[in-house]
Amino acid sequence: MTLQNMSLRNTSHPEGAGFEELVPSRYALRVGEIDVLVVSDGVLPLPTATMSTNADPAARAAWFKDMFLGPDAFDWALNVLVVRSGDQTILVDAGLGGQFPGFPRAGQFPKRLAGAGIDLESVTDVVITHMHMDHIGGLLVDEVKNRLRPDVRIHVSATEVAFWESPDFALTDMPSPVPDVLRATANQFMTDYRSQVRTFDDEYEVAPGVVVKLTGGHTPGHSVVYVTSGGERLTFAGDALFPVAFEHPDWHNGFEHDPEESVRVRVRLMQEAAASGELFVATHLPFPSVGRVKVDGEAFRWVAAFWDY
Repeated sequence: MTLQNMSLRNTSHPEGAGFEELVPSRYALRVGEIDVLVVSDGVLPLPTATMSTNADPAARAAWFKDMFLGPDAFDWALNVLVVRSGDQTILVDAGLGGQFPGFPRAGQFPKRLAGAGIDLESVTDVVITHMHMDHIGGLLVDEVKNRLRPDVRIHVSATEVAFWESPDFALTDMPSPVPDVLRATANQFMTDYRSQVRTFDDEYEVAPGVVVKLTGGHTPGHSVVYVTSGGERLTFAGDALFPVAFEHPDWHNGFEHDPEESVRVRVRLMQEAAASGELFVATHLPFPSVGRVKVDGEAFRWVAAFWDY
């Protein structure tokens, strides 16, 4: 079964998937005539301070306590998309992969795609929102590399590719080992896939109704994906925002290469989503990460979508 047969019914209980996992960790929906599947790549633990590097420690502690998280670390969700438009099957980001020690619960998307009956060989296009390791690492494991078709098209902004030739971490506040791992992973990605990479400047229509657009902020070449069909729209916001962003859009994330621009980008995206009422999905919101955004005074409010199953 390939994505053209994807529906809420047959992805919830795939035949022959077995009982390896109690929770399927995937959620299917339709945007007009386009099929979308949100897939959990798992979770990875991060320090709470990384989510709010410019926040008062007491305010940060209070927020995480109110969310029943922390106090010092929490599990960061990892979500990827699979989109079917016409005869194209598009993977948006690829998760972390299983090659990084210390993250045993991440790197799950290959087996979860298989559980949904989606063959990696059917993927015609991959969109990379940015080249951090938790978005490209999944492409570097053998079980994925050896199964992707040789003519797969990988879409990344030209700005992002140029940035990782000599990345600047001056404004980030990451755990100390991370920058070197990010550099090495980005270099390996370009070494392995340079011939398949297709760059774009500002925006590019990957398939009918599927557009990737440069936003900058989180990384200079960070991009989002818009899925539009039948008068409906879904935005996949990548790392433009995190769970703290609705109540505290001005809190900086330690992985942001330009924190001030990141604030402007996420506020603009949330304002647009609130005005349109469109569906909104992001990499690091709790799975399935499908909901809408409302303006709430000087901040925002997340309204989780009711699951249609």
